[in-house]
Amino acid sequence: MERKVRIAQYGCGKMSVYLMRYALEKGAELVAAFDRNPAVIGKDAGEIIGTGNIGVTVSDAKAADRILGELKPDACVIATRSTMLDLKEAFSTCAKNGVNAISTCEESLYPWNSSYEITKELDDLAKAGNCTLCGSGYPDMYWGSLITTLAGSIHTLKKIKGSSSYNVEDYGIALAEGHGAGLSIKEFEKQIGNYNDLSYEETKKLIADGVIEPSYMWNQNGWLCSRLGLHVVSQTQKCIPITHKEDLASDTLHITIKAGDATGMSAVVTTETEEGITLETQCLGYVYGPEDMDRNEWTLEGEPDTTLVVNRPATVELTCATLINRIPMLIDAEPGYITTEKMPVNHYLVKPMNEYVTSR
Repeated sequence: MERKVRIAQYGCGKMSVYLMRYALEKGAELVAAFDRNPAVIGKDAGEIIGTGNIGVTVSDAKAADRILGELKPDACVIATRSTMLDLKEAFSTCAKNGVNAISTCEESLYPWNSSYEITKELDDLAKAGNCTLCGSGYPDMYWGSLITTLAGSIHTLKKIKGSSSYNVEDYGIALAEGHGAGLSIKEFEKQIGNYNDLSYEETKKLIADGVIEPSYMWNQNGWLCSRLGLHVVSQTQKCIPITHKEDLASDTLHITIKAGDATGMSAVVTTETEEGITLETQCLGYVYGPEDMDRNEWTLEGEPDTTLVVNRPATVELTCATLINRIPMLIDAEPGYITTEKMPVNHYLVKPMNEYVTSR
C-alpha cells in the first residue's frame, strides 16, 4: 500500500492510550475515534495519548456508523469490553461499512467455541462487506503463537500445561467484575463457582445461552487446537476464587476488598482431544498485592519436556503492540471472521505498516 494505513479507534479508555500511539508510531494515520463516556467525547485524541492535539476529536459511539461510512478507514481498532455479545454492535457497524476491524476482547480471539451464532452472523456480514474481523492481543502471542511454535521443537507431545497471571486493575471495571473481584466467597460461589462441576455438553449449552461466560482459556484452548490440528472431545472449566490475607484497595472498582474476599479468580480449562493430547490451562486474574507480578508459564510434556517462563511481562503494552503489528495481516486476510491462528505468525514491523499490506 503506497499511502498510510488509515485507522479508527473505537473505545478510548486505558488501552487506547497505547493503541493509538503505537499505530501512529508505526506509520498509520488516525482518522477517527469513538467512545460512549461523556467525559471523553469531544476531547482531542492526542490529549488522551498525552502527545498534544493531533486534530482528531473523539466522537460519540452513536455516530460511528455514519462516520465510518463517510471515512472508510482501512481498519478499526476496538478496545471496549470482553465478550462477543458486548462487541457485536461495534463489529457489525464496521462490517456493514466494509471496514476491517480488530479487537482486544479476549473472547474475540477464538469465539467459534463460545459465541458461534454471533460469530457466524458477523462472519456473514464481513463477507458481504468484503472486510475482515478478528481479535488479537497478548493471548495471540503469549498463549498462542509462542506455544505452537515451541511445539514444533517437540518430538512427542502428550500434554500442554499453561498458566498466566495478570492484574485486573490494568484492564478496567468490566474485566475486574467479570473475575469476581470484590465478591465475598459466598457470592463468588453463587455467581461464578456454582457451574464448576458441569459436563462438557452442559457447559457448552450454558455458554451458548449466555448463562456462563467462558474463561479466556476456553477460547485459547480452541485456538491452540485449531492451530495444531487437534480435535476436541471434551472441555471443562472450573473457576476458583483468589483471596488475599489483608485488605486490598482497588482503584478500578473504587472499593477496598476485605481480607478473605475474592480479589479475582483462577479459571482452569481442561481439554481432551482425539489425538490423545491434553491441554490444561489456567488464567489467574486478580487485584494484585504488593508481592504479586504478571507471570506466563507453559510446559509441553512429552519428549522432551520443555518449559517456557516469562516473568513480569508488560502485559498491557504487549497486548497493544501485538494487535497493532497484526493490522497489515488483518487487511490482507480474506473476508469474514478470520481468527489469527489462520494468519501468519505475528512479526515485528521494521518499516511503516503500509509497506506490509499487499492486497486490497
